[in-house]
Amino acid sequence: MSRQGNGNRVLMLHGSSDVYGASKIFLITATVLQQNGNQVMVVLSEPGPLSRQLQDLGIRVAFIRLGVIRRKYFNIRGLINRIRVMFRAYKALSALAEQEGTTHVYSNTAAVWVGTVLAKRKKYRHVWHLHEIISRPVWFAALMGKMVGYGADRVIVVSKAVKTHWERYLSGNKLHLVYNGIDYNAYLYPAKDLREELGIPQEATVIGMVGRVNSWKGQQYFLDISEELNKKFLDLHFVLVGDAFPGEECLFDGLEQKILEKKYKDKIHNLGFRENISQVLATMDIFILPSTLPDPFPTVVLEAMAAAKPVFATAHGGALEMIQDGRTGYHIPWDNAPAAAAKVGKLLNDRNQIESIGLNARRSVLENFSLPAYGKKIVKIFS
Repeated sequence: MSRQGNGNRVLMLHGSSDVYGASKIFLITATVLQQNGNQVMVVLSEPGPLSRQLQDLGIRVAFIRLGVIRRKYFNIRGLINRIRVMFRAYKALSALAEQEGTTHVYSNTAAVWVGTVLAKRKKYRHVWHLHEIISRPVWFAALMGKMVGYGADRVIVVSKAVKTHWERYLSGNKLHLVYNGIDYNAYLYPAKDLREELGIPQEATVIGMVGRVNSWKGQQYFLDISEELNKKFLDLHFVLVGDAFPGEECLFDGLEQKILEKKYKDKIHNLGFRENISQVLATMDIFILPSTLPDPFPTVVLEAMAAAKPVFATAHGGALEMIQDGRTGYHIPWDNAPAAAAKVGKLLNDRNQIESIGLNARRSVLENFSLPAYGKKIVKIFS
């Protein structure tokens, strides 16, 4: 039940209707704000799983193509294309904001730029939630920094790694570190796993990953690690979950082709998008985050830790803040598959440690990355 209104009317912008990490945090943020007396209006670029979940919670949703920035637009021609789409989005958002009596604009991720223009021109308070570390190309990173510095009143960053990155462009008093927190109940109680569906024997050890299929989330690196492990262990199966952005389906098709070329392809299960991640994690014994670029604060690591899975994460980005190496999980190199596989193999040779490290991970995530702590900080930023 919502608390008495506080006068804030928040227009919340997000460029995707998927339910990957940043979208899950958006859903939680919208829920927290509405439950604490803010009137919330969400704008997404298209319908999808996220919009359905928001509407199920009684949160109003409108659909306007926001002209989101993806890596494929990191060039002059791409930016011109985005400016055209954003111009149309601005006109539609202006009308909606006026109709809503908007006081605050919330932009989720660095991909959503139009909120800056809207907030500046209409003199709304602007909160920008940054989940990214953008370092290449350098000119684009600098442009992004100027855009955020110019257009945001407050900037939420999801990890110290993200904060350090953006400090070179922004005034320090604008930056607010808020670690993600999620509802862990779905991961604390084992869901029915997928082994029967996938034909995986109950006695097999399952190693998996979850993430968008793109150039840096590390699907190829995961396969490289799996190949090294398959040489030494006979009872392993490997599960990949995640699809590509619309328009980039060729990346998923390319991944499928690489899997077909593996001699042990019958032990690799590429599931594409799955909404029930608790069920996916219940299938796994070990989770790998194989990102080849710094992953700012991967929500799926919180989920895997809550599910009591040992997490092997590449040693950069937010994972360094989430995992204590050797106690609640492990750090692995992002560019050396044999070394990464050797570290995983050491745990496979000591099966008792799989459960022990997993339970340590669960305790850590419940103590350090709680949903109430997240909600309290978010409400304070909007007060």
